[in-house]
Amino acid sequence: QVQLVESGGGLVQAGGSLRLSCAASGSIFSMNGMGWYRQAPGNLRELVAQITSSGSTNYADSVKGRFTISRDIAKRTMYLQMNSLKPEDTAVYYCNAYSRYWGQGTQVTVSS
Repeated sequence: QVQLVESGGGLVQAGGSLRLSCAASGSIFSMNGMGWYRQAPGNLRELVAQITSSGSTNYADSVKGRFTISRDIAKRTMYLQMNSLKPEDTAVYYCNAYSRYWGQGTQVTVSS
């Protein structure tokens, strides 16, 4: 089993920044194959950014150039640095591992 705990969400004005963290524990064999998703009310959950199994990174077009995904292997923690936030970034952000395990989510609200 893998446990994922997100933190770092909150309320921020448009143009501001937040950094989300995802602490992983349990049967973690790699910090690759993990990613961040988000779900806004009435919308499907969508991929925001991921670290693939090979260690490369992918981003949704809507966040390219503004968000950066990273991880600290020693701390078993994944991060999402979010800059130049927009109201449309408002959503619950979820951490995912191996396309199987999910965290409980953290709310990000961007006011205009």
